[in-house]
Amino acid sequence: MIRVKICGITNLEDALRAAEAGADALGFIFVEGTPRFVTPAAVAPIVRALPPFVCPVGVFWDHPPAHVAAVVEECGLGAVQLHGSEPPEAVVAAPRPVLKTVKVGGPADLDQLGRYRPAAFLLDSPARWSERGEARPPVPWTLARTAAARARVVLSGGLTPETVAGAIRIARPWGVDVNSGVEVRPGRKDAERMRGFIRAARSAAAMVAEAAALDETSRRG
Repeated sequence: MIRVKICGITNLEDALRAAEAGADALGFIFVEGTPRFVTPAAVAPIVRALPPFVCPVGVFWDHPPAHVAAVVEECGLGAVQLHGSEPPEAVVAAPRPVLKTVKVGGPADLDQLGRYRPAAFLLDSPARWSERGEARPPVPWTLARTAAARARVVLSGGLTPETVAGAIRIARPWGVDVNSGVEVRPGRKDAERMRGFIRAARSAAAMVAEAAALDETSRRG
């Protein structure tokens, strides 16, 4: 079953609506100067209100390991996403399972997969988050499929309810991540778009799994 992460959560209402829609994980961005920045003091009560089995993920960008550990402890985070140029030692030092972001613009970028041993890789656009928070170019899905054959991959970067099914059929990721693609404006989510994104992702993943099972049956037969 594919995993779905809704990122850029800034308030309790959106967090609960994402959980009700079926999100497996929620991303809280602790990166100063970005349009969806949140403080630990704001996130901690949101995390306490989440239902069981919804994983709160803290997003960090080249923050010192001690800072990451302190925020994890204060907020009760279940995982961390290291979104910058952190060295492999930062993955090892993290106090929770790590999503290590790799910015993918071309085939050479996949060489970074061999540097790290995280719980999973998040493949994202190389374009840096803008102050306005608009959507960024998508990751090339064929390259994402190459990565998914080598490691556990969460596909991000420019996904929407309209495109996620095609992305899953081509890339075959372990999970998908969406931020601006389900927003009314930066930091405010649209409940219907979150539901549509998750429905589309689950349906496409089920079709991929069914096709794979039929192929396996044909090979054995």
